[in-house]
Amino acid sequence: MDVTIHSALKGGIHATGPLRGTVTVPADKAICHRAVLAAAIASGETTIEPWPSADDCQRTLAVVQALGISVTKSGETMLIRGRGKDGLRPAAQPVFCGESGTTLRLAAGLAAGQPFSTTLSAGPSLSHRPMRRIAEPLTRMGAAVEGQGGSAGEFTPPLTIRGKRPLTAVRYELPVASAQVKSAVLLAGLFAERPTTIIEPIPTRDHTERMLSRFGASVRREGQVVIVEPGALRSPGTLAIPGDFSSAAFLLVGASLVPGSRLTIQAVSLNPTRTTLLNVLERMGASIRIQESGEAWEPSGAVTVEARPLRGTTITPAEAPGLIDELPILMAAAACAQGLTRFEGIGELRVKETDRIRSMMQGLKTLGARVTLPEPDVVEVEGGHLTGGVVESAGDHRTAMSLAVAGLFAEGATTIRGAECVAKSFPDFFDRLRAATGFSTVKSVDKA
Repeated sequence: MDVTIHSALKGGIHATGPLRGTVTVPADKAICHRAVLAAAIASGETTIEPWPSADDCQRTLAVVQALGISVTKSGETMLIRGRGKDGLRPAAQPVFCGESGTTLRLAAGLAAGQPFSTTLSAGPSLSHRPMRRIAEPLTRMGAAVEGQGGSAGEFTPPLTIRGKRPLTAVRYELPVASAQVKSAVLLAGLFAERPTTIIEPIPTRDHTERMLSRFGASVRREGQVVIVEPGALRSPGTLAIPGDFSSAAFLLVGASLVPGSRLTIQAVSLNPTRTTLLNVLERMGASIRIQESGEAWEPSGAVTVEARPLRGTTITPAEAPGLIDELPILMAAAACAQGLTRFEGIGELRVKETDRIRSMMQGLKTLGARVTLPEPDVVEVEGGHLTGGVVESAGDHRTAMSLAVAGLFAEGATTIRGAECVAKSFPDFFDRLRAATGFSTVKSVDKA
């Protein structure tokens, strides 16, 4: 599927397509993954609402179903019937995780604490992504983890985890800042004989800590250290999931760039480990207003953005982990801003659904941006005039949506090839973009 974005620059003013009004975004993927896994091993029934249609979340749901958990969907509500800490059952066959790295890595942590073996398979892209970073701590805890490539390779899916109970408690220092690796170890730690300790070099998103606490686990942070006590979970009943901030990021950046825009996104996650993007946008000159309203266990609220001319900035290595999903859209913002934006310490983008450094550089260059790579994990983007063109999604949902937003600012028509990949996280992204721009900017959706 190809999607064409139409825009026009006349005297510095967009003739069509400002983003205006009040919108919502799908439920937060990261929170939903964790809610399903915690609910599966908790006692009691858990209602999760709203349930998103993103493919990644369906993969995590399929994992717990394969492990013997009953689920019932009614509209946007998902009911998980937990079987308690000892209730999971061996899957009859390898469990397919699709292209969801979060599903595979977190499920591996859960599988490590089971008294049976679980094989987790993956789609073509995920099957090439490195998994040694989760295999190492889980092996240290006593599970046996087998993958492709062995000691000489990258250790890729499918993974077979031969679990153990109880697992050995470890004190593990993350070699790279990774919320997924941290979460895998935290989930495994529930099945250890003593408290498990994780040391983070840089704080990462804390959804797993919050979710486990919501289910009654003992999880605490002491500076850079996170400690989880082994123990049973109990259902809190109903979990109201806020909107996905990483999905909202595309609309927020679009509204900050396109003259005449004023957009409010309601009921979106405002977890402080996820909202670094807002700090960066304000530093670049964006007009942002926040109104918090949600429950304390996962803060949420409304964010309003009005268009302002943006200027370049520097993204530091310390900021990069908190922006890991938003770096592509920030690259698009940088291409439309005044001056130079430097992205430092972003090498982790090379091991996502695609090499996002490469896909974003290629796409933005096609649109006329000046993008350089002074170091392997550093990208510099010089803002300026963009023109339309035909760009490739590289099969990556965040690349596709980021280039679509850049297309709003470019002069003329921008076509995104392979745009169907947005279904991974934000299936109706283009529909919501059309609605926010008054149906005048996203002009056509055609089969390739």
